[in-house]
Amino acid sequence: MLGTDVQSKPRLPGEVWVLVVASFIIALGFGIVAPVLPAYAKSFDVGTFAVSAVVSSFALVRLLFAPMSGRLVNRFGETWVYIVGILIVAVGTGACGFATAYWQLIVFRSFAGIGSTMFTVAAVGLLIRITPAPMRGRASGLWATGFLLGNIGGPIVGAALVEISIQVPFVTYSAALVVAAFFVWWFLRRSTLAALDNSTEQVSMSVGAAVRRSAYRAALASGFANGWAVFGIRISLVPLFVVEALRSTPAIAGISLSVFAAGNAAVLMISGKLSDSIGRKPIAIAGLAVSAIGTVWLGFSGNVPTLMAASLVAGIGAGLLNPPQNAVVADVIGAKAKGGPVLAAFQMVTDCGAIIGPLLAGVLVDQFSYQAAFTLTGAMAVVALVFWLFAPETLPRAEETHVASEVAGESGCLDEGPEVPVGERISGRPRQPDA
Repeated sequence: MLGTDVQSKPRLPGEVWVLVVASFIIALGFGIVAPVLPAYAKSFDVGTFAVSAVVSSFALVRLLFAPMSGRLVNRFGETWVYIVGILIVAVGTGACGFATAYWQLIVFRSFAGIGSTMFTVAAVGLLIRITPAPMRGRASGLWATGFLLGNIGGPIVGAALVEISIQVPFVTYSAALVVAAFFVWWFLRRSTLAALDNSTEQVSMSVGAAVRRSAYRAALASGFANGWAVFGIRISLVPLFVVEALRSTPAIAGISLSVFAAGNAAVLMISGKLSDSIGRKPIAIAGLAVSAIGTVWLGFSGNVPTLMAASLVAGIGAGLLNPPQNAVVADVIGAKAKGGPVLAAFQMVTDCGAIIGPLLAGVLVDQFSYQAAFTLTGAMAVVALVFWLFAPETLPRAEETHVASEVAGESGCLDEGPEVPVGERISGRPRQPDA
């Protein structure tokens, strides 16, 4: 009876664990570089605007190259675009460490942005393809958790490495990316599940067809609002708010970002499970509502304890939103269609939010106040919430035929620790005959 109960538990394909481990390695390396990049750019005797341009150039190239990344995924498949994208980032980041002029740093960092959007679009596409529809929320939450944990640990490692040399973090990140690329290639090189991206029977979903779905429009709206708040305002405005409005220190600003990340991490897996059980829509709406409250509260926090509480609430909201939002995009595309351009469009809208949000918020701070900037950011989440109110539920209630359901038994249950994927299907090693 016990064996039957264990077998009836939902299981994730082993390939999902491969992507989760790779995401942790990638994010760990990114976390190593991110804190030292501004100081490294400043070492070329340039102004603050030029330092910001190094960060913006990476995001801009990601935005511009996203459509091409979608087409590459449809043409060559997710696995190879993912691996090549990681290697491009490795080359570009490693070259940054050896830059002898500011313009070289801009060029190398921009080149890395091409690879970044390639592996991001490909990773999400592969996650969609290898995960049964009723488990997409949990897979998305697990994948996002890998990134989050890497981003938390990376700055700690980077702080130690920069004591050796300011170039060492860039070389270390490059090496970590090579390890991640090899890891993915090794475990997925003979995976029949991941190889589905080469099927000639699959049709491509156009962006126009996806946009006609109100659920996809809702995901675009929340993606824009999330990019605005999480990838834009949280990085650009919160540190300034802490120093200028609260008269506190940069260290407190860093702690507030960590508190945000802790709130995010605390609910990611819970959100994924709930979006796979009660539905994507209610969890996404809850996430947007909590995010709006926390974001506005940030702007009106008058002391450090209130700031920390607001950061925690905002992080919880973002954590609730992420898994159901990604799962809806996956549901719209489906497991039997190629959706590279659809994924790229979603990524582009998120990047647009991250670019436009800080610019408009900066104008509001200069002309009015921090409160006005944070209120506008919270209002964007409310606008996205309205889109979700009119969107249908996309969680599949009927059992889908998916090859992942047949082979997932080789992996650990979601409620258990990850098992190393084994077997001929993934690594190419022949199985031993049963005793």
